[in-house]
Amino acid sequence: MRALGRRNGLEVDATEDAGAFTPANLARYGAVVFLSTTGDVLTGPQQTAFERFIRAGGGFVGVHAAADTEYGWAWYGRLLGARFKSHPQIQRATINVTARRDPSTVGLPRAWIRMDEWYNFQANPRPLVRVLATLDETSYSPGDGAMGADHPIAWSHEFQRGRAWYTAGGHTDESYSEPLFRRHLLQGIRYAAGLTPPRIVGVTSTVRDRRLLMTVRYLSCDPCRGRLELFVRGRRSIAPIRFGGQVGRARSALLPRGRWAFSVVLRDPSTGLTDSARRSVRVR
Repeated sequence: MRALGRRNGLEVDATEDAGAFTPANLARYGAVVFLSTTGDVLTGPQQTAFERFIRAGGGFVGVHAAADTEYGWAWYGRLLGARFKSHPQIQRATINVTARRDPSTVGLPRAWIRMDEWYNFQANPRPLVRVLATLDETSYSPGDGAMGADHPIAWSHEFQRGRAWYTAGGHTDESYSEPLFRRHLLQGIRYAAGLTPPRIVGVTSTVRDRRLLMTVRYLSCDPCRGRLELFVRGRRSIAPIRFGGQVGRARSALLPRGRWAFSVVLRDPSTGLTDSARRSVRVR
């Protein structure tokens, strides 16, 4: 996790000290990762601090045995989405990547074949979560806890103003040497921390000296890239957007008089995911 953070511009603190779960300390972070935790890990006051962290917009990432954690904490079960039931022996299986445009699945093969310890869950988390990938139970031996044709294995959802992302992969040490699994995990963390994908929440524009001055407000997308596209008399011109503090600004070249369409396009360079907004402006 530390290496993943260093290589991708994320600050990572790793601890097995539950005393870190205080309101003041948690407020320093964008997301908390339960990396194959098991059993009861937090006291009552620590649980309350974590609940407040999520309700304040924080993120949660659960990896593998995070689903085998805190069975007596009902709130955590809802945050997580589903609890562990059983697993067969470690074996190769096919993952059907169903959400092709999610940050944590972009670039994964549609049929992703890998070796791991595959969890069966006590209940299907659908439809309370957005399922990102499912297991093809015909590709391996799921054991007595088989879930059938719909066997979610990775999912995400918004929860009480925060975000939660879970993957059941990651039992084997070898998982963390797999480029595709590392990418899957990294983008799940970025989603939980509110860093991706870009989401435009407002565009304002004015014309000064026959130049368009545009301001875009957005959520997530850090770092972000963007462009202002103008469509004048059948031709397209592009101006770069300058970013700072979840606000982007751009200034066009000199425009002829008339009403012209323009588009604002934001792009997350890590995933290639985009958001756009189309407007028009009158130049007098």
